[in-house]
Amino acid sequence: MKILITGTEGYIGARLAPWLKAAGHEVRGLDTGFYRDGCLYLDPIGLPDCPETVYKDLRTVTPADFAGFDAVIHLAELSNDPLGQNRPEITFKINHEGSLRIARAAKEAGVRRFVYASSCSVYGLGTGEFLDETSAVNPQTAYAQCKVYVERDVAPLADDRFSVTFLRNATVYGPSPRMRFDIVLNDLSALAWIKQKIAMVSDGSPWRPIVHIEDVCEAMRCAAEAPADAINGQVFNVGATPENYRIREIAALVSNAVPGCEVSAGPPSQDNRSYRVSFDKIAAKLPGFKAKWTAQEGAHELRRLFERIEFDQATYEFRAFTRLKQLKYLQRTKQIDDDLFWSAR
Repeated sequence: MKILITGTEGYIGARLAPWLKAAGHEVRGLDTGFYRDGCLYLDPIGLPDCPETVYKDLRTVTPADFAGFDAVIHLAELSNDPLGQNRPEITFKINHEGSLRIARAAKEAGVRRFVYASSCSVYGLGTGEFLDETSAVNPQTAYAQCKVYVERDVAPLADDRFSVTFLRNATVYGPSPRMRFDIVLNDLSALAWIKQKIAMVSDGSPWRPIVHIEDVCEAMRCAAEAPADAINGQVFNVGATPENYRIREIAALVSNAVPGCEVSAGPPSQDNRSYRVSFDKIAAKLPGFKAKWTAQEGAHELRRLFERIEFDQATYEFRAFTRLKQLKYLQRTKQIDDDLFWSAR
């Protein structure tokens, strides 16, 4: 297949593009380029294998950008809750309206398949029971609300000529050249390595489902390749049911991977996001998919990476590895404007 990935220079996209190329697909990219000056490591599966990429804001795409592609995998959005809350109105312009623009343009261009990277954050505030794809959503942030809106507004575009699939990813972890240290397991692993100590600012009681970046890439490959009648109009939670943890449990797993690391807890958090998620549907219904990674394996993988690349405090603090920090830098230096468009040069 000829596949266009939006967000090829993001955290997941930098791993997904070579993953799909290794499976025999022709891959092209579309990215706004906010994070291109950050690269944690160079590997044969990393940036040297980066596909040809068009640099363009997703708010300006047209059907011509999607002509000739068999499938679009859409990743490119403002990527987490703190970033979304920074300017909620811009988050809705980019993540909701921009994503809907991409889906409509892809359909008009004759693309046959559209895979959208949604998020388990749509569940927001759970009751403690396992939530599945039929459970009510309860988004707590602008980022999560946009995911709900995109699913709602793109779903009606699905027909026998345009297959639509929504992948609600658990919180992702694992190495990527375009690394992120603003997501839980990655951040805790970095702190454990650098400081030999994880000092949580809360009691770590909220639940989170987590998933390795390679399992996410594999789910996207399977959704792109599956028979249309198996995935058209479907929502899949992406992960494995045993991989639901309290934050303090994730910290304990990470500390086990880094000898000598100590863990301390803080007071109960004011952040009420807490949810456990069932991943039974994707295991049974997405042809070819099986989640392979556990959090413990992922923590050990990150420790080995940090040791190999001589990971240090300065690298951890580099702006491009924390999304909000990078965008504030680009605004402060007048490279992008207040609405997150690249400034005229």
